[in-house]
Amino acid sequence: MAKYLIVNADDCGMCRSANRAVFELFEGGFLKSSTIMMPCPAAKEAAQYAAAHPEFAFGVHTTLTNEWSSHRWKPLTNGKTLVNQEGYMWRKSVEVEKNASYADIEAEVRAQIELAHSLGMKPSHVDNHMGTLYGHYTGRLGLGKLAIRLCGEYGYSYRFFTKYDKRIAPDNIPRWLYQGITLLTRIWGRRYKVLMPDYLLFPDWTDDLRQSYEHYRQTILRIWTDIPEGITETFVHPALETDELKSIVGPWRDRVWEYRLMKDPYTHEYLKAHGVELISYRDLERIKGK
Repeated sequence: MAKYLIVNADDCGMCRSANRAVFELFEGGFLKSSTIMMPCPAAKEAAQYAAAHPEFAFGVHTTLTNEWSSHRWKPLTNGKTLVNQEGYMWRKSVEVEKNASYADIEAEVRAQIELAHSLGMKPSHVDNHMGTLYGHYTGRLGLGKLAIRLCGEYGYSYRFFTKYDKRIAPDNIPRWLYQGITLLTRIWGRRYKVLMPDYLLFPDWTDDLRQSYEHYRQTILRIWTDIPEGITETFVHPALETDELKSIVGPWRDRVWEYRLMKDPYTHEYLKAHGVELISYRDLERIKGK
């Protein structure tokens, strides 16, 4: 099997700077997959754009956290366990896992998918913001089952991993736990008829990566091409350099470099030269035979 890579642009809809970057990358042929944060201020613009451009693979980035102090949003539903004392979504994923009820989470995920539908979107897939529906922070793995079950009901593919490879597995998850999760995701995927990538590559910004754009680009491209055969997904958060972005995100340059990386012709030449084909979630469904 060939080496396929889905590079998903997370956090579309979070702000207009993210939207404009994602739209530009799609239109230039540099991007094949993105997901929209439906509770966020710029989500309507993003979803309407997705509806007007069905040729682009836009999905729903289910959102249960709100990590930025200067840019706030609330759930679409009235679930009391989904918010902190300020009335906004929890800041950290671990807080969601510790406090949010399954019933409130399910209602909110449904509301976010239904909002996308109401704005004319036909989502290509579903994933989740900040890993809140994986359950690996507290061992609440039933959250993963919930997400896969809902994707099965709606007929969408889901971002999760179903195979183990040491090149892909993050260092902070014990091997036995990672392999156990892959077994569960395969079982749930078959039970609910949900397609998922084989591997999930978690990107990790470090101080070393921030030395220069060229160093960052070369490091990431080495990681993106040292992948097993099959379908691997990773994700970026591209955004344009604007005053808006700088007022929201502390390490805003990371997002600008991710935008630059995806727009860089060298990126696409390097991937092609190393036998890695960029695909979308619609391609995943074609390859896996849905």
